[in-house]
Amino acid sequence: MPKRPYETADAHWRRLRPRVRKMRKGPTPAEAHLWRYLRRRRLNRAKFRRQHAIGRYIVDFVCLPARLIVEVDGAYHGDRVDYDRQRQAELERLGYRVLRFSNERVLHQTREVLREIAMTLNEG
Repeated sequence: MPKRPYETADAHWRRLRPRVRKMRKGPTPAEAHLWRYLRRRRLNRAKFRRQHAIGRYIVDFVCLPARLIVEVDGAYHGDRVDYDRQRQAELERLGYRVLRFSNERVLHQTREVLREIAMTLNEG
């Protein structure tokens, strides 16, 4: 197990690293759209990382100091409800808060999504 919750054990990192790199190079349109607003401390001066490995999972966006994870779910997540629930529970056990947004909401209700992220950052 990693020393700090945001670190990934070497065994997991060796397995995840190629996938992390691929995901960073080819984000979904919704992820790329949201990243424009989260990068370079644009939202509440909070530093976000994208496609970051935590434990055995890769999260879409994370603000490590606030221990906040933001997930952007595409249509395929409808088939993985149990997996997503288990994954979220494990990340919450590590002390993270997890916000989930659909692709459609990120693309068409961006202000509301950003407002919800900002409110959660302010709570923590």
